[in-house]
Amino acid sequence: MPDGTTIKGAQGNFPFDRAVGFSIRAGLAGSEEQVKETARASFDTPWLNPNPHARLAQMSLDEIASAHEAIPPGVIARNRSSLLYPVQVPDLIGVRERRYLDRTGINLHRNIGDMMRYAALNQGGDDLASFGGWRPQAGAGKYPEPTELDRYSDEQLYALALYIYSLKPPDNPNKVDDLASRGRNIFRQEQCDSCHTPPLYTNNKLVPAPGFTVPASHRTKFDIEPVVVGTDPGLTLLTRRGTGYYKVPSLLGVWYRGPFEHGGSELTLEDWFNPLRLNDNHIPTGFRGFGVETRKVPGHPFGLDLDDADRKALIAFLKTL
Repeated sequence: MPDGTTIKGAQGNFPFDRAVGFSIRAGLAGSEEQVKETARASFDTPWLNPNPHARLAQMSLDEIASAHEAIPPGVIARNRSSLLYPVQVPDLIGVRERRYLDRTGINLHRNIGDMMRYAALNQGGDDLASFGGWRPQAGAGKYPEPTELDRYSDEQLYALALYIYSLKPPDNPNKVDDLASRGRNIFRQEQCDSCHTPPLYTNNKLVPAPGFTVPASHRTKFDIEPVVVGTDPGLTLLTRRGTGYYKVPSLLGVWYRGPFEHGGSELTLEDWFNPLRLNDNHIPTGFRGFGVETRKVPGHPFGLDLDDADRKALIAFLKTL
């Protein structure tokens, strides 16, 4: 935080990918061949036609380093996401009440067992993954066997999940004053609470991404909000974390976390509610993309048509949550 304190479980702001870029330039990440193989094993999607990640094999070492360096703190090109479509680092506080895990809702979260499995799979399960017969680690010359993986024991996973469930939000310095009270009324009038339903400020549902057709079987299997918000579908349609959906995020704690949007395109709530972000000449304050100077940040038009006074009141209310 600005005063130097650390909130346990809050969204991290370590510049992970910029550190990776530094390691590549310093020769600490291996040879060019090794760096490209790591990128292929981490991000490639050869079953897609066209494959948006085929360009990684053609990029120079400098370009790959620059792509990492273009990802700001709070956003990460984690495994199964992408250098092209990185994902916002999540806030773990309150995750116990979230029905789906990951921005794309890739794991159903019903109980502590689901949390344990999620932790185990994200630690080493990707090494055993098969995407229609294509295996990320095949380029290493062999398929890794389960015995070669370093997996936490069930006891360790249970302890880890209990710790995550125990995380508490910090004291909120933003009090409900007259401005925030007016913002609460605007929140209700704009029907924001239909998706961001109190007290969790999420309805714990999934929304389909633009271009994704919801299969009939999904309507009884998942909790789907039948509205397309319009945010960029790249992460959920063009990466290994793809489900076709984004989960409705909770608004609790937005006063201490950011950047916003599943890809962290905007740093602050003021930026997120700025209608100019819908313009092609907009300069995102968060993640822009490798070699990108300006681009629109589409989707979630709710609140963008408010006048300045109402927008300020709405943001004041959100910061009290």
